[in-house]
Amino acid sequence: MAKINVVFSESKGKINRDIYGHFTEHIGGVFYDGLWVGEGSEVENVRGFRKALVDSFKKLNPPVLRWPGGCYAETYDWRDGIGPREQRPARVNWWYSHDKRIESNAVGTHEFMDLCRQVGAEPYFAANMTSTTPLEIRNWVEYCNFPSGTALSDERAKNGDKEPFGIQYWGIGNENWGGGGQMTPEQCAREYARYSTVANSIDKGSMKFIMCGPNGHDVDWTSRLMKEWASKKWHEAPTYGMSVHYYCSFAGDPVAFTKDEWYQQLHQANYMKQVLDDHRAAMMEYDPDMKIGLVVDEWGCWHKDGSGPSKGYNLFEQQSTMRDAVVAALTLNIFNDRCDSVVMANVAQLVNNLHSLYLTSGEKFIETPNYHVFEMYKDHMDAKQLHVVNGTEQLAREGFRPMQQVSVSASEAQDGSVLITLANLEYDKDIEIELGGVDGLLTGQAEIKLLQGETPQDHNDFEHPTCVKSVISQRAFKDGDTISLPAASVMAIKLVR
Repeated sequence: MAKINVVFSESKGKINRDIYGHFTEHIGGVFYDGLWVGEGSEVENVRGFRKALVDSFKKLNPPVLRWPGGCYAETYDWRDGIGPREQRPARVNWWYSHDKRIESNAVGTHEFMDLCRQVGAEPYFAANMTSTTPLEIRNWVEYCNFPSGTALSDERAKNGDKEPFGIQYWGIGNENWGGGGQMTPEQCAREYARYSTVANSIDKGSMKFIMCGPNGHDVDWTSRLMKEWASKKWHEAPTYGMSVHYYCSFAGDPVAFTKDEWYQQLHQANYMKQVLDDHRAAMMEYDPDMKIGLVVDEWGCWHKDGSGPSKGYNLFEQQSTMRDAVVAALTLNIFNDRCDSVVMANVAQLVNNLHSLYLTSGEKFIETPNYHVFEMYKDHMDAKQLHVVNGTEQLAREGFRPMQQVSVSASEAQDGSVLITLANLEYDKDIEIELGGVDGLLTGQAEIKLLQGETPQDHNDFEHPTCVKSVISQRAFKDGDTISLPAASVMAIKLVR
């Protein structure tokens, strides 16, 4: 029997709630028909936003929401999205060459801020460092954050928000190694310093700037970016984080995958450990005090197009199975256990796209298995990370480092309750686990949530919206008790001691 021990005396610190963040880009059906149906829609809405989604999303206590891109930000002009909606210009956006859809700008700064208020999330703005000037970002900051008495702050008030938005998180640039300008790391660092310095002059000291880091495991980008960043004798604008994008991609059919493709996808997901650890090691040479956090503001599974309900109309929309849910669970466990390095993460994306929590079409709306993982894990936010000794067997695959057959992380809340989250990475093998504590006991009343399907390929669709959902049970638990973790499942044990 496998043993897993939670060590109460060892911790890397508090799990930043922003690790459980989300991402909403103007791409495909994320906003239009996903989040935004319009105030005159027959679909029940709150000031234009789909009420069923807002109500569901709110239950997750979402900490932070990234917007408006992604790549969409590369050509976005924030002024297109303010003022009377009927007067806003329609634009050819970044994604037009892929799906021939025109951006209406019905959702702009004020609408997005309304969404954040409705669900209780902090906004994270991705600012355009590719095709606009530092002055334009600085003006957007003034429009959003300056109290009153200037032309831009007064324009904000005229447009419906007298009080400033107080936006803290600003991503200066997006994927500047690729569509964001095909920059070198040195060029990106210099441009970032220029743009952030100008933007910081408006609201000095209150904003958290995030610079564009690498694509996947490109450690050379990180080393060169950080070297150029560190070459500045002083920094007018402190840097809060460096972004990292990593997707585990194209491991067979999104739904009809094989057993071998199941393990291929999970090994790809587990590679996130190496991505994060190697980038942090490269950063340490120039940031030994770890003042700059890792911001994984795009992550998830990327499957081939067309498996979602729109059958390809919504760009990059895909169906999510129990395999995707296990990837989400594994990835969040990795972030929890690197809470001293990772300060934010944003799963891509919220609805009708890649690793989505929701799928919609007209009045139809479902929660995917990914949604249930975030619901099961939400009590890790702001809790104290606890070290775990994982005694399960290892799974090997050529080209990857071995991974444990069970992914696990644990945390302790201020009230003393303990949350243990586990994912069985085995395709068809149940695992018996003895759970115990070190320097403390795992004894008390346990609430257990279990997420599983009849097969690893199970998923939710409009005809079967609750095929996969978590099931809750209660039991008294004493230190050293055993649990049975079904194959291809996710479990959350909340223990009130």
